[in-house]
Amino acid sequence: MSGMEAAEMKIRWFARWGWFYRPVSLAGALVLLLALVFCAQVFLAVDAQAHSVSDTLYGVFPYFVSVGFIVDWLASRTSGAPR
Repeated sequence: MSGMEAAEMKIRWFARWGWFYRPVSLAGALVLLLALVFCAQVFLAVDAQAHSVSDTLYGVFPYFVSVGFIVDWLASRTSGAPR
């Protein structure tokens, strides 16, 4: 394999699935698992200090949205689909 062929080879971590992406490799599954574990930790930390459901929702919203955007960006870059 020449250097040019190696540069053009794309690693597929995710595949398009409707509006979302699903992991198709171990790396994609690991990214998704780490994102879910992080969100669970944030939820537990925020919920422990919250006084109501709305406190919890307002507290976790910025983290969940940020993680969602990062995972979506990474998935779109590693899905192999044309941009």
